[in-house]
Amino acid sequence: ALANVRAVLAEASAGPEHIVRMTWYLTDREEYFAAGKALGAAWRELMADADGIVHYPAMTVVQVVALMAKRAKLEIETTAVVPIAI
Repeated sequence: ALANVRAVLAEASAGPEHIVRMTWYLTDREEYFAAGKALGAAWRELMADADGIVHYPAMTVVQVVALMAKRAKLEIETTAVVPIAI
């Protein structure tokens, strides 16, 4: 899911430094906590900008009963502020 966020940002010539907030919707709280080290490693890899600075936007994590895609375990909603060239 984080790789997808990066791909969308890249299409707008943006990166993780442009993210101002994220909301994660997950179906299994315990699985989320158990994956803490792996999530942290993925975060450091995928949320680093071109200079290697890791960004930590405001974030909310919400446990839900289900997601729209039947097999999905996580959805990430991201808001980014991308400067435009004039």
